[in-house]
Amino acid sequence: MSRTAAVAVGSASAAGVRLPAWASTALRAIAVIAAGAGAAALTLGWAAEPRTVAVVFAAAVAAWTITRLDDTLVALAAALALVLAGATPLDTLLSSLGGPTVWLLIGACMLAAGITATGLTERVAVLVIARARSVRGLAHLVALALLLTAFAVPATSGRAALAVPVHRALAERMPPQHQRALALLFPTVILLSAVASLLGAGAHLIAAQLIAASTGVEIGFLLWVALGLPVAVVTSHLAVETILLGFLDRDHRRLDVAPIARALREQHRQQHGERMRPAELRALVTLALVVGLWSTEPLHGIDAVAVALLGGVAAMLPGWGSVSPKEAVGAVPWSLLLFLAATLALGTAIVESGAADELAGAAISALRAAPPAAVLIAIVAGSAAAHLVVQSRSARAAVLLPPVMAIAAAAGLSPVIAALASTAAAGFCLTLTASAKPVAMFSRLEGVATFDRSDLLRLSGTLSLPVIAVIVLAAALLWPALGIPITHTTGG
Repeated sequence: MSRTAAVAVGSASAAGVRLPAWASTALRAIAVIAAGAGAAALTLGWAAEPRTVAVVFAAAVAAWTITRLDDTLVALAAALALVLAGATPLDTLLSSLGGPTVWLLIGACMLAAGITATGLTERVAVLVIARARSVRGLAHLVALALLLTAFAVPATSGRAALAVPVHRALAERMPPQHQRALALLFPTVILLSAVASLLGAGAHLIAAQLIAASTGVEIGFLLWVALGLPVAVVTSHLAVETILLGFLDRDHRRLDVAPIARALREQHRQQHGERMRPAELRALVTLALVVGLWSTEPLHGIDAVAVALLGGVAAMLPGWGSVSPKEAVGAVPWSLLLFLAATLALGTAIVESGAADELAGAAISALRAAPPAAVLIAIVAGSAAAHLVVQSRSARAAVLLPPVMAIAAAAGLSPVIAALASTAAAGFCLTLTASAKPVAMFSRLEGVATFDRSDLLRLSGTLSLPVIAVIVLAAALLWPALGIPITHTTGG
């Protein structure tokens, strides 16, 4: 893909030259067109349908990467372009909009709105953190509390919004150096711990659907927890230690935080009471029932989507729930749902058109002599680095997974293992402020010290290799032990 326009924009900015808005827009548009033209030139020998998909896909990736257009707008435009070009049927897009992935997220978001409105999640977080007696203990307890929210609040941006008040209550009582470390810790753990839950990120729903469509393997809520929770726990606490050792010296780590933790709990007690209120208890019962039904789906046969919608309805029931239907529906991120549907349609088109197989063939020619272990490492490392090119986590899933699964199959590696490893690695998006919404949110805090670009670069550089190693080890050792073969055989 030609990068001339993108380089020109970057060079002008680096030189301190401020281009007129029309010139900057024109250069970005030229870069998107060049990406599509480059894909067309590189796919001359392909059949018409996969070639059209490749061209539209390359242009969409370029638009996500270098333009200021909304991610949802780009995804919808790309999906519609494929429909109009005859490369994918309209039913593919429409079925994605009404598919189980979208409805699962709708139900989960309505349920989360009801739980959050009661203050239950904040109470649990404060109760966990209040047990801290040292800086290290506090940091690990914060990580535990944030990990638990992955099972109650869908999407990382929702968890970050929930965590901001808790962060502020802690940070305001601590010295600036600790404030900066906490500002790094919160978004880092939110992003790395998301892999614990199927609902932890929209990318997980895309991954589960693409895996089922490509391999027939269904990954439900409980199986995802079994596969993802160990990775989430290890990487989150690795991140805690990295931040403690890299951003606090020995004296800072010796700060007595017991009075701070007690003050946080006392503040929460004065505002919300010592005991759980009836609304919180009802929310806890609802959440426990929903998670229990998700976890025992093989026993009762009730689909996870139906369970999520039942939870959403319970959150709105007069006398039981805590939000009105208007509030619950308003909490649903409709833009994200449209984005998920469009990217699912794109991913399906890449697989069904044969474009993924063509891309895999080109990659395999370069990796022909590489053993499956080397292919797995390359997939994980490439997926972890992909956030530097495509900022949206869900978009990265749509971009990476179809070719990743095809490459894995051709190399003798399980496409399921490869897709899960790629999805877990794509959650490492810490290098830039724009890499993920939680990072951006905690970089703009007012009234407390926060991190800058150099802090993110240092954290990312230190943490990337350990996170990659954990994911590779999980894919090679843990997931096969849980029943997912690491090797792939034709027809298997």
